[in-house]
Order: sequence, then C-alpha cells, then structure tokens
Amino acid sequence: MRTIPQTSTTEMEVTSIRLERTLKDSLKGLSGSQGYQALIRDILWNYVQQKSGDYRPKFSPSDIRATFEATARKDESCVLTGKIIQADELMLLALTVYGDLVPLSIETLDKEQ
Repeated sequence: MRTIPQTSTTEMEVTSIRLERTLKDSLKGLSGSQGYQALIRDILWNYVQQKSGDYRPKFSPSDIRATFEATARKDESCVLTGKIIQADELMLLALTVYGDLVPLSIETLDKEQ
C-alpha cells in the first residue's frame, strides 16, 4: 500500500546506501514490478509516518478475524471509525487477517452486522 503520492524521480535527490546483497535480493523479490528502490521509499515513508504520529492504519470490517473484550488503559482510537476510546472504557481488541492486534470501539462491529 502506497502511503505517499508518487514523486517524479527527476524531483528526487540521489542518495547512496549500502545494503547486504541478501537484503537487496530479498527486496527485489518482494518488490515485484514496482522495483526495489520504490519499495525502499515506501518502507521509509511508512517508518517516518509511524514515528511522527501521522500514521493511521487502514482496516475494513472484512479484515477482522476475531475480537475479545478489553479495557483501555490509555486513550485509543478505533481503527475502523477513528472514534476515541477513553482510558478505562470497555473496548474490543481485534485480530486482523494481517496479524495486527488493533483497538475497536464496542459499537463498531454492531453497526456492521
């Protein structure tokens, strides 16, 4: 999933980075037709967004495999609606098809059924 709009390569700065051959080969294998340099840019942009607090994963109800009740220990944000779940409020923890464990507000899945 591309999180940053594609920039023309003529607008980019050239940077040299040293990678182990096995890492480079693995990136090439994972990148498919997009190319490993574009994959590296996507990985770096995702990292920057996550560290800056701007990142919010995109999930849909069909991505949810299982849920269980939990109590929020701090304010959380429902991954489906963005609704704030207050600290000490009952919530759901959802296991996604991607293996992520994410917070959901209690009423979120009720609306989807």
